[in-house]
Amino acid sequence: MHRRLLNIVATASMVIAAALPAAAHHSFSAEFDRDKQVTLEGKVLLELGVPGKPAPFMSGEPFHRCTHTALSPQGEIYVSDGYGNSPVHKYTPDGKLLLSWGEPGTGEGEFNIVHNICCDADGWVYVADRENHRVQVFDGNGKFETQWQNLHRPCGLCMPYGHQPIFYVGEVGPAAAVSRDIPNLGPRVSIVDHQGKLIGRFGETPAGIELGKFLAPHGLAVDSRGDVYVGEVSWTAWPQIYPDTPRPDRIRSLQKFEKVG
Repeated sequence: MHRRLLNIVATASMVIAAALPAAAHHSFSAEFDRDKQVTLEGKVLLELGVPGKPAPFMSGEPFHRCTHTALSPQGEIYVSDGYGNSPVHKYTPDGKLLLSWGEPGTGEGEFNIVHNICCDADGWVYVADRENHRVQVFDGNGKFETQWQNLHRPCGLCMPYGHQPIFYVGEVGPAAAVSRDIPNLGPRVSIVDHQGKLIGRFGETPAGIELGKFLAPHGLAVDSRGDVYVGEVSWTAWPQIYPDTPRPDRIRSLQKFEKVG
């Protein structure tokens, strides 16, 4: 699989969202203490959470810096609540809380920064468990099914909607300075099948701003042509990656990879 890189410079904060057929004209945005469902024109249709009033730290209650949303085939809403909390919350399409699952830890159904979430056409729920270096797979009610452990700090998670889809996983790269320049750990994008088997990867290590490299892949989207859009938290990652180098006024935060074969 070959991809041609198109560079886009973005200095504002950004959200990469994927709309499913159940909400083809709507999108969801996670905003730390709330989630919104909006039309493509920006009209708010549904809001979960109370702005400015996060749940207590690690309480398991919605929300303390939620990170991502996904829709079930029936239009139910899943919210990953990962910065300052550890569960996944499931809501009815009209916003009634049905259940939550997950707590801090490293076991099955436990999370260490539950970061991104997807749901396929069969109702399986895929959760990027970032600091546990894995993606966990659940049924629609939070029952653990399996996990993929061939990843390093999976952060962004995206799939073309369908049965037995392939997945694009943004691996944000090593956090500790001692491992930052170790090869084959990212930052990169991995492509896996619905069972987690590696299909391919792109992104050369170590981190960098050169063509074909990443600073910190954080969110992904794939369009109908198979082109991949990778959002990076470059502004905040720069002083961690280059502590002795002044941060540029403008840093690339979004890259598009065009599918060519």
